[in-house]
Amino acid sequence: MPETRLRRVSIQRFLPAFKFLAVALCASALLLPGAQAAKKEKPAAAKSAVAKKAKAPAETKQRNASASKVARGGRAEQADKVVRGGRNVVATIHKKNGKTVVAVQRRSVVRVETPARQSFGQMAGLHSTDDALDLKSSVALVIDQDTHEVLFSKNDHAVLPIASLTKLMTGLLISEAHLPNDELITITQDDVDTEKGSRSRLTVGTTLSRGELLHLALMSSENRAAHALGRTYPGGLTTFVSIMNAKARMLGMKDTRYVEPTGLSSRNQSSAQDLALLVNAAYSDATVRSLSTSPEYQVEVGNRVLQFNTTNRLVKSPEWDIGLQKTGYISEAGQCLVMQAKVAGRKLIMVFLDSAGKFSRIADAERVRRWVEATHAVSGPRGFQVAG
Repeated sequence: MPETRLRRVSIQRFLPAFKFLAVALCASALLLPGAQAAKKEKPAAAKSAVAKKAKAPAETKQRNASASKVARGGRAEQADKVVRGGRNVVATIHKKNGKTVVAVQRRSVVRVETPARQSFGQMAGLHSTDDALDLKSSVALVIDQDTHEVLFSKNDHAVLPIASLTKLMTGLLISEAHLPNDELITITQDDVDTEKGSRSRLTVGTTLSRGELLHLALMSSENRAAHALGRTYPGGLTTFVSIMNAKARMLGMKDTRYVEPTGLSSRNQSSAQDLALLVNAAYSDATVRSLSTSPEYQVEVGNRVLQFNTTNRLVKSPEWDIGLQKTGYISEAGQCLVMQAKVAGRKLIMVFLDSAGKFSRIADAERVRRWVEATHAVSGPRGFQVAG
């Protein structure tokens, strides 16, 4: 009896521990499958999210393509090929209802123009000078060649680059040197323009006579021709440029400086007053008069015949009687023109420098001619004498 009672007491002692253990086992059995399922679902959910993100742009593109094709009245279909025809044309090729359809799209191009480079005259503010004739040239001078009367002037003492008006001095010196006109001269790499990169049809190796090169330099303002004439002058180019400056001083051209014989350098500079002196001197040379007013000229280069034309269209105009002329242009100098012409019974020397606009120097000359005819025409014996 005592032994049985003792065993019953021991079992009751451990009964709470057994109950706790049973509850723990039941809880584990219920929670463990859910946790394992959650672990398996997390990677699947992550993969699903990535797939949705990757799929979204493709679906968006497909919807946009479909909408675009529906807008064109067609059925949404996949493009077979995209072809680019240049930078601004794209062609899309696809199948539609069993037929091949090509859709061409042109993209608009926005061109940004670089501002034109200002001339020396523009930078100096010379274009703000008003004048009675409203000329586009910032510098102008009109003189009666016989009486030296100044009929019109505008900034005539301003010293500016003169571009190819330089060739008038080049041509005068070559003519006065009386070098053999039939002597052959070959264009070399030294004659190629490295100042402005201008082009020429007289390629390196072209051989022409001195007379032909002089004709092209004065009539058509050929840069390589002018440079070759100076390069082959007795003593070479350096000597020739020195003689150019010496001749300018002899003529009283106090504001003039030459550094090369073409005018491509903006360091070749002069004033309207000085250039009027040069025109007067050059007009006394029959060769310079004839070649500078020649309307056109042909030269044989190998098996080809090259046609050259005057740079001054007024030479061919029946309204003008031009005895000498020369044009010039570089961006630093603007459009330039010098002429000797008979207008309204007068022998006039005209100088136009730094004109703004491709044809403005010609328009300025026309304005002056009409103005002289209207207000400064010569009447009486002097007029008849000049006309004869």
